[in-house]
Amino acid sequence: MTDTSILPPPPHGIAGWPFGTAAGGLARPASLPDGWPWPRIRVITVTRHGVDPTGSVASVLRQEYSDFRHDLLPPGSGRAAVERMLDDPTIDHLLWLGAGDLLAPGALTALALEAALRGAAAVAGLRVLYDDAVRALDAPAAMVEPGNGAFAGSAILWARNALSTHALLDADGALQAAAAWSALGEARRAIIGRPVLLHGLAAAPIQGDDLSIVSLTGTGTQGGAGVAQRRLADALLLAGHRVTEVALSIRPEAAEWTDTFPQAEAAVAAAAPDLVLAGNLHGATRSLDVVGRLARRGPVGLVLHDLFPLTGRCSHPRDCGRALAGCDAACPTPDEYPQLAPDRIAGMHVRKRAVLAGPAGPWLLANSDWTLARARDLAPPGAIAERIRLAFPTAVFRPGDRAALRLRLGLPPGDVLILVSSVIVDGPDKGFSDLRAALQAVMRPGVGVVAIGRLDDPSKLGVPNLFAPGLIADEETLAAWYGACDVHVTASRHETLGQTPIEAGLCGVPTLAYRVSGLTSSVIDGVSGRLVPVRPGALAEALTALVEDGDARARLGAFARIALESRHSPAAAALSLDAVFRRQGLRDATLRPTFAPAMLGHFPFAAALQKGAVGTVPAASPPLVRRLRRAKQMVLGRRMPLFVRRCLYLAGTLRRSAP
Repeated sequence: MTDTSILPPPPHGIAGWPFGTAAGGLARPASLPDGWPWPRIRVITVTRHGVDPTGSVASVLRQEYSDFRHDLLPPGSGRAAVERMLDDPTIDHLLWLGAGDLLAPGALTALALEAALRGAAAVAGLRVLYDDAVRALDAPAAMVEPGNGAFAGSAILWARNALSTHALLDADGALQAAAAWSALGEARRAIIGRPVLLHGLAAAPIQGDDLSIVSLTGTGTQGGAGVAQRRLADALLLAGHRVTEVALSIRPEAAEWTDTFPQAEAAVAAAAPDLVLAGNLHGATRSLDVVGRLARRGPVGLVLHDLFPLTGRCSHPRDCGRALAGCDAACPTPDEYPQLAPDRIAGMHVRKRAVLAGPAGPWLLANSDWTLARARDLAPPGAIAERIRLAFPTAVFRPGDRAALRLRLGLPPGDVLILVSSVIVDGPDKGFSDLRAALQAVMRPGVGVVAIGRLDDPSKLGVPNLFAPGLIADEETLAAWYGACDVHVTASRHETLGQTPIEAGLCGVPTLAYRVSGLTSSVIDGVSGRLVPVRPGALAEALTALVEDGDARARLGAFARIALESRHSPAAAALSLDAVFRRQGLRDATLRPTFAPAMLGHFPFAAALQKGAVGTVPAASPPLVRRLRRAKQMVLGRRMPLFVRRCLYLAGTLRRSAP
C-alpha cells in the first residue's frame, strides 16, 4: 500500500480517499437505533465512455456499509434494469452515483440514518466541488427548482417505494432527479449538513449573491449564548456572506438602566447591513428598544438563545404564567439575573411586545422545536417565528482515542467517567440538587466524575472521585475532556436547546437528560442519548443503567456522532439560515447555497482541519473572588438586590469618568 503521508494533499481535500489510509471514526452500530436492520441500498452508476469508474467503485466499497450493492450500467441500456430495481421489494433505497464521482467517507451511513430518523423519502447532502483543489461546497438539491440548470441529483438517497417508474428515467437508467425531488414535496425531503459527494469540476462553481450581515451581541461572544452567536457568524462567513461583529456595550453593570448605544448603532449603520442577526442582548440592556430602532432600517433576526425577548425580564419563565398574561411587579424573581426593578417590569414587557408586534418587527429565530413553540405562544400575534439550527465546530468536537486522551489528561484509564459541563455548574437553572443526587447514587470504586465549568466549592457535589478542571476557554482542550469521558449527564430543566449535549455527542459521548424544554432537540432520545421524565429518582436510575452498560454507551455514542454532525455542522446551520432568508425574501430562491472551501475543514475526514476557538469563556476567578462569591451566596443567595446593583452601577460610572 502506498504511504500516503508523503503524498501531496489530494485535489478533493480528503487524504487517502478512496485508495489510501483515510481518517477513521467510530464503528457503525450493527443495527438502527430502534433495532431494525440498516436499509438495503442499491448504488447505480451509469458508465461513460472515457471515464474511469475505478475511483467511484472504490469510494463505495470503502463506505463500511455492508447492506448494499453497486451496479455499473453501460450507457444506453440501463433503463430496464433500474425499472426492475424499482419493483424489487428487497431493495429499500436507491442512490445514483455519477461516473467519476466519489462518495465521501461515511456518506451511506449518514444518509441512511437520517432517512430512518426522519422517515424521509429522499435525503441529500453537500457536494465537494474540485479540480486541482477544492473550489467550493454546495447543497445541490436544496431549495432549487427543476429546470434551471442548478440541480444535481447524484448521491441523493431515495426511498424505492417513493419513486415512480413513469417518466422518471432516461434511456441510460439515470433518474430525472430534479423532477423527482420536486414531486416529493418539502415535507418528505431532508438535507444533511455534511459532504456526501466529491465531484470533479469542468468549470468553476457558480457563486451565489452574498449578504452584508451584522452579528450583534450585548457584551461579546464569551459564555454559552455568546459562543453560539459567534459560531452562527462563522457559519455565515463560510457561506460567503460578509459579517461584521458588533457588541452593544462593555458595561454589564449598567444594563438595567441603558437603552441607547450611540457607538454600536453607528457601527451597525456603517456596515450598511442587509440583515442584523442579534442575540444575547440582555447583558447590555433590559429592553428591545435598540432592536426596534434597527428593524426600522432593515431586517433583524433575533436569535432566541433564551426567552428574554418574550418576557418582562427573565430568561426562562419556568412555570410562571405571567409571560402569557403580562409580566408585572408580582414577578417572583426580580433579583435574579437578568435583574430588573419590580416597578419597571410591566412597562418593559409592554415595550418589548411593541417592538415584536411592529410592522417591521424582528424575526424570532428559534434553535429548537420547543423554543419555536414557546415563541409562538408568547409572541404577539403576527410576529414571525422561524426554526434554525445552531452551528458547532464538528472537526474540533470529534471522537478521539479515549485511552490516549485519559493518559494525556491524567485521568484513570479504567474508570467509567461521568461528565457534567456548564459555564456555571451549580447555576440556579442547572438542577444542581438533582444532579448531585444522581451522581451520588452511582458512586462506587471505578466510577468518577469530571465537572467542567465554574464550581466555586467542588465539595458541594459530594462525590469522592471528582476531577474539576474548571472553566476551559479553548475548544480543542474542551473537546479532549469530553472525549475522555463515557457519558454526559445534565439535570437542567430550562434550555432553549442545550449546547453541551451536542458537543458531547459530537465527541461520541451520549447524554442523559430530562425530557423537557429544548433538551428534547439536543438529545435525540434513543439515538444520541436518553431522556427521562422529571420525577424523583429517574435520573439516578437511568444513569445507573448507563454506567453498567458499556455496550449501550458505545452504541449511543456512535449514533450521536453521525446524527449530530449531519444536523449541527456549520453547513447545517448556514443552510437553516439560508432557508429563512429565502422564505423572507432576503435572498434569491433560485440560487444554490454555496460554501467556501474552508467549510470542508469542519469534517474530521478532511486533510486540513479547522482549528477551535480560544477565549470562549471568562478566565477563572482568583481564589479571593471565589471566596467572596461563596460568602455572598451564603448571605444573599444567587440574587442581587436593587441597592447592590445601583452601587455597582455608580462605581462603574465613577471608574470610567475618572481621568
